[in-house]
Amino acid sequence: MRASPHERMTHQGQTPRQDHAYPDHPAAPSPEARFAEPRAKGRAAHALEQARGRLMVTVAVFALAFAAVGVKLVDATVMSQGGDTGLAQAASAHAIPASRADIIDRNGVLLASSLATASLHADPKLVINPVEATQKLVSVLTDLDYQDTLSKLRSDKRFVWLRRNLSPREHYEVNRLGIPGLYFQREERRVYPNANLTAHVVGFTGIDNNGLMGIEQSFDSRLRSSSEPVQLSLDVRLQHLVKRELQASVDEFQGLGGAGMIMDVKTGEILAMVSLPDFDPHAPTNDENARFNRNTLGVYEMGSTFKIFNSALALDSGKIRMGDSFDATKSIRVGRFSISDSHGKNRWLTVPEIFKYSSNIGSVRMALEVGTPAQRALMERFGLLKRSPVELPEVGTPMVPHPWRDVSTMTIAFGHGLSVSPVQMTSAVSAAINGGVLHPATLLKRAPGTEIPGQRVISPQTSDQIRRLMRLVVTEGTGSSAAAPGYLVGGKTGTAEKVSGRGGYAKKALLSSFVAAFPINDPRYLVMVMIDEPKGNKRTFGYATAGWVAAPLAGRVIKQVGPLLGINPIDENRPDIRNATEIHLAPRGSTLASY
Repeated sequence: MRASPHERMTHQGQTPRQDHAYPDHPAAPSPEARFAEPRAKGRAAHALEQARGRLMVTVAVFALAFAAVGVKLVDATVMSQGGDTGLAQAASAHAIPASRADIIDRNGVLLASSLATASLHADPKLVINPVEATQKLVSVLTDLDYQDTLSKLRSDKRFVWLRRNLSPREHYEVNRLGIPGLYFQREERRVYPNANLTAHVVGFTGIDNNGLMGIEQSFDSRLRSSSEPVQLSLDVRLQHLVKRELQASVDEFQGLGGAGMIMDVKTGEILAMVSLPDFDPHAPTNDENARFNRNTLGVYEMGSTFKIFNSALALDSGKIRMGDSFDATKSIRVGRFSISDSHGKNRWLTVPEIFKYSSNIGSVRMALEVGTPAQRALMERFGLLKRSPVELPEVGTPMVPHPWRDVSTMTIAFGHGLSVSPVQMTSAVSAAINGGVLHPATLLKRAPGTEIPGQRVISPQTSDQIRRLMRLVVTEGTGSSAAAPGYLVGGKTGTAEKVSGRGGYAKKALLSSFVAAFPINDPRYLVMVMIDEPKGNKRTFGYATAGWVAAPLAGRVIKQVGPLLGINPIDENRPDIRNATEIHLAPRGSTLASY
């Protein structure tokens, strides 16, 4: 009997189809297909295992490679003791420097900043042809020394500097040469947008960006550790005007140099500080004269400008009044020396006349009446016996007589025998006219609303009297050429003979200076100018004294800076102005205060 299909499938050991339960199920695969499928899956699994194995081998190779590199680095940087300096070690020693903060003026004008630059170095062992490489380099970097460069490229070292801080053009040109073994490293270069203008104040940095002078040196740590700029009290506009006028006077009178400052007498802030000659901070000179800051580092016998302090000494002591008179009929003999007046009146002079005519004789007699201890104490209160606190490393120490004898008292009365820096002089005069309070000189801008440090040195009444005396010098005395109509200038001339190398004084080596305050009825600003060894000319009839040299310079400065400082010109003949600036002497013996 013939078997049915169902019976045949059962007989062959196959599960019968359940067509009635899965009507859409495909037909059962053939025997060949059923055996082919497991073989394909086996091959795929084998391939996958092979790929995994290869990947693990690759990972292991990379791991070993990185481990080897790590071991080499540890050996080179930690374990190595001596031997040649390798390239990696040299690169570590010259890491990318931290950014240095900016320096700005009181109005936010940039005075110093840092720019990213490329510096060129080489690994001599990788330089194929040192001679050819040197020839190419000096053709692009023309300031390179041929022999020095060749010697570096032939050395056995693995790291040599060739040139620091390339310009973008130099960087491009060197890169175009394509010399093997040459590399660039990012560094920073300090730039000074105003160049020479603020060189003595701002200073400069070295090749590794370390502060070497001025604010750059005194605030080196702060500039390195902070991103906040250091804001100075300087006003670049005033700095420019002072330099221009000072340079014109130095040139006209063929001086060795000059100094000039503007100070806010109510805060002690220095708005301008110029010393000539100057230098370019991008390429600091080795010329000591150019790098010498005459305002802070130089100490000088300031001559008759010291009569401001001598008058303050006399009037503040209570022993001398404005209407008192002193014998100036003849010279005063001190040993083999004689103290005289350059244009003596040969009569008794009142205190205002002594100041107006700049009488040495009268000044000496006033000082002797008050006494040596009182004079020294006053000079100390004015800050003239110790270094200025101004924020620069280049600050000179005053030369103070020791012991301080009566003869010292006599010469100091007219500005000889005690040497101070111009910044000390400027601070002290500011205190003498601002109401009697000494504010420390500063090159940092004082924040609005902050307390201004100060110490009273003389009474407000004495300060008022000094203002009136200084106004008298400009209206009737030796400083008439400092007048700036509308700005109510008061001042004092100072002509000092410089100490000669053989001892004594050099008659023709003068220091001509002038201090001027404005507006003198309520002083806000002080201008100090000084010319070192000026020579008289035809216009000044051969004179090189302060009245001919320094006073007109101060007047020109005030006329230009007054509007920039917001000082409105006033009518100098107004009754209230005249009353606040003129001297009215009370009859001798009167109980009324005399001005």
